[in-house]
Order: sequence, then C-alpha cells, then structure tokens
Amino acid sequence: MSLIIALDLMGGDNAPEIVVDGAALARKRFPEVSFLLFGDEAKVRPHLARHPEIAAMPLVHTADFVAGDAKPSLALRQGRQSSMRLAINAVKDGSAAAAVSAGNTGALMAMAKFVLKTLPGIDRPAIAGPMPTKQNTAVVLDLGANVDCNVEHLVQFAVMGHVFARIVTGVAEPKIGLLNIGTEDLKGNEVIRGAAATLRASPLGRDFYGFVEGTDVTNGAVDVVVTDGFTGNVALKIAEGTASMYSSFLRQAFRSGWRAKIGYLLAKPALDGLRTRLDPRRYNGAMLLGLNGVVVKSHGGTDAVGFGHAIGAAVELVRASANERIIEEMTSVAGRDAGAPAAVAG
Repeated sequence: MSLIIALDLMGGDNAPEIVVDGAALARKRFPEVSFLLFGDEAKVRPHLARHPEIAAMPLVHTADFVAGDAKPSLALRQGRQSSMRLAINAVKDGSAAAAVSAGNTGALMAMAKFVLKTLPGIDRPAIAGPMPTKQNTAVVLDLGANVDCNVEHLVQFAVMGHVFARIVTGVAEPKIGLLNIGTEDLKGNEVIRGAAATLRASPLGRDFYGFVEGTDVTNGAVDVVVTDGFTGNVALKIAEGTASMYSSFLRQAFRSGWRAKIGYLLAKPALDGLRTRLDPRRYNGAMLLGLNGVVVKSHGGTDAVGFGHAIGAAVELVRASANERIIEEMTSVAGRDAGAPAAVAG
C-alpha cells in the first residue's frame, strides 16, 4: 500500500542535498513510500537529477524557507508559504501521512501545533526520541520543544512517553524516570518534585521508577526518561558529543604506532559493531509527540543516512497508528475520557 511522506527540502544545515539523498536511501528500504516535495525548484533540481525516481515525484515550488535562527513566533507569522509550513499543511489536508523536516526546531513545533493542534488532553507537544543505553533503548522527552515546564506538562510527557515506548520499543510495562540532579526525594525543584508526587499517586505509579541521574539513564535503569526541553536537549547534545569524542580518541590511539595499527586490525570487527550500535544517525528522527498528526524532526546537522532514518521513523509511526494508539492508551493509563479538555495528569 502506497504511503506518502511530505518532505521539507530546505530545512537543515546541508539542505536540500542531504534531504534528497536521504529520501533516495529511505526509498530503497521502503519502496512503497513516495514523497511530496516542498522547496526551491532551482536549488533542488540539480540534486534531484541524481535520483530520477525522486525527481519524478510531485514538487511544490516555494522560494520561502525558515532560517535556522528564525524566532518561532516570527516564522509562524511570516512563513505561511515556507517549505516547512507547506509540508505540515499536507498532513493537515490529508495529502501526506506524515511530514519530516530537519529545520528550525522551535518553528517546526510552533507551526505544527498551530496547524495540526494537539491530541485530546495534551497542552504541549514534546519532542520524543530514542537513546541507546547499556541495557535497552530508552525513549527521552522532551528533547527541546519546551524550555519551561510545569508539573502538569511533565506528567503529560510521562503518559505520552509511556505509551510511545510501548509502541517503539515493544516493552510491555516501561519504567518511567524523572531526570534530576539526584535520586533522593528532596532533590530538585518544586516542579520536578510535584511531578514525582503526581505520578506516584496516578495509575502510572506502578511503572514510576522515581528520579534518575545521567548515569542511571546510560545504565538503562528506565525505559522512559522525562524532563523539560532545555535539560533534555542539553543532555542529548552532550551524549552525542561524548560519543564523537571517544570515537576520535580511539582513532588517535590506533594510529599511535605500528603495534596499535596491528591491534586495530585485530579489533576491527568488534569496533565496527560498536560504531554501528552508537551511530547517532541510527537514532535520528524524533517525533513531535502529542500532535494530531505525525511530524518527525530530523537533526539539523545530520547527513543523508541520518535523514533517511528520520523518514524511516515517520513511516514506522504511521504504520503503527501511533496517534490512534496514544489516544487509546491515554484513556486506559490516565483512567479518564481522552476526549475531555482537561489535562491528562492524575
């Protein structure tokens, strides 16, 4: 069955090249997927020429795009004809099943929330994405959409993350942790302590692990890590930077002499496996969770392989009927009518 994904060709540090190349890679994995393309035709056509199968797909020309440093409020007002906005509009009007963009995170969230609205019971959507750990793949949210959060927001993130983890990782009863500066009950500010108290008293209490620190996350203590968008984004960037740093250290070490080079040849199969497991491109593609439509945010600095994985994430979310299952599970988990306008928090 054909599946149409809307692509913002102009979003990201290396657009439109990596978007077009990523689409070609994704189509090899998902040959049933086709794309609805939005971007500046003059800038896009030279890259499409290398991929005839993508070039044959519909391209909606727009010279307007959202700059990486644009303020979300300004982008929302002035970017109505931008490639990002048109891709989101395609989800709203049913022309596409999902939209994928590597563009400005704040603008993408503002536009998507304005156009698609939120699921019942959700005040603020959150960016949710996978993170590798020693034991599992944890779902982390929020990764940058909401800098300031209150108790209600964090509890809603926990509910959505709990459901999302069941869909994405297949864990039947995901353990939820609140990212904090310590595991003791008195640690953290009033918001995080209030969220912990609310979660313990809610139907999610059985799966609430408690507070977690950074080492708990990497050790795989929980399946869902809940935090505000400021902290989550900083943690994500530090994790990516640390992985890159150790990769650089390893390369330097194995180039330090002929014995080291021989050691590298012997260790290469294991190192290749480690590199694959920790490759951030494999985990690229975070869902704007809580929207009434599927929108996936790709890392702005990714390459074609990473963008292809973001498209794959969108395909899998649509196939899994993610939003429909979130609504169903929220009703069960929160023990209330998901159609009510009040917040989901217990």
